[in-house]
Amino acid sequence: MSKVGFIGTGIMGAPMAGHLLDAGHEVVAFDVGTVPAYLTEKGAVVASSSKEVAEKSDIIIVMVPDTPHVEAVLFGENGVAEGISAGKMVIDMSSISPVDTKVFAKKINELGCEYIDAPVSGGEVGAKAATLTIMCGGTEEAFNTAKPLFDLMGKNITLVGGNGDGQTCKVANQIIVALNIEAVAEALLFASKAGADPAKVREALMGGFASSKILEIHGDRMVKRTFDPGFRIELHQKDLNLALSNAKAMGLSLPNTATAQELFNACKANGGSAWDHSAMVKALEMLANHTVA
Repeated sequence: MSKVGFIGTGIMGAPMAGHLLDAGHEVVAFDVGTVPAYLTEKGAVVASSSKEVAEKSDIIIVMVPDTPHVEAVLFGENGVAEGISAGKMVIDMSSISPVDTKVFAKKINELGCEYIDAPVSGGEVGAKAATLTIMCGGTEEAFNTAKPLFDLMGKNITLVGGNGDGQTCKVANQIIVALNIEAVAEALLFASKAGADPAKVREALMGGFASSKILEIHGDRMVKRTFDPGFRIELHQKDLNLALSNAKAMGLSLPNTATAQELFNACKANGGSAWDHSAMVKALEMLANHTVA
């Protein structure tokens, strides 16, 4: 069994670390907040810093919100780089900039350690059920070493390419998810405004070509008005910012991604930064002066 460090035990990280503990791995955990009690009850050792996690672990997993957070965890004061030693491995499972990921990987490699970017998709539900999709960038050797850990947290696990390619794949994933949320929201809003029962419409569509995980899970949230995260709008905004800024740098136009981001911006302007991203429907409801119900 590996000695695994886990930095970031929030909505996603805590259940992911829990699966490692359940499998018998030694886990050293750190969070800027409080490490959940249920992890310590399972046997997790709480560290006082990212540096301590790196000192006490062979493989260090990072699961924090954004690029600056990863940079601080790895290279800030009392960060991983201060405690790591040659032969260890860093796995960043956050969703961050592909460009910065390549820089972080190079710095960790220069310390004699492997680096894998391994962002995930599946949200809180997938984290709890250990059914996450995990998109990896790194060497094949490092991936094969980390794969048994990934198998405890996810189901669809793919080595996409080198460092940064996992993050690129995650950005692509978030484009698809955002546009699917918009499509489901528009469809259910249309059905409701036309006088049909949106719950019944969703049920009927689940048996046809329009069926999707977004329709299944997020469509249900829209009908039942359950917008607790989940996956916060502010985090999806961050991912779409990465998509749009990188697209601009490459000379690409992503018009529907831009529209989805504007709908998230409208939610944020109405106090919805912490709503689940399925609450994009609220922005469309404001435009229509009609609520899906």
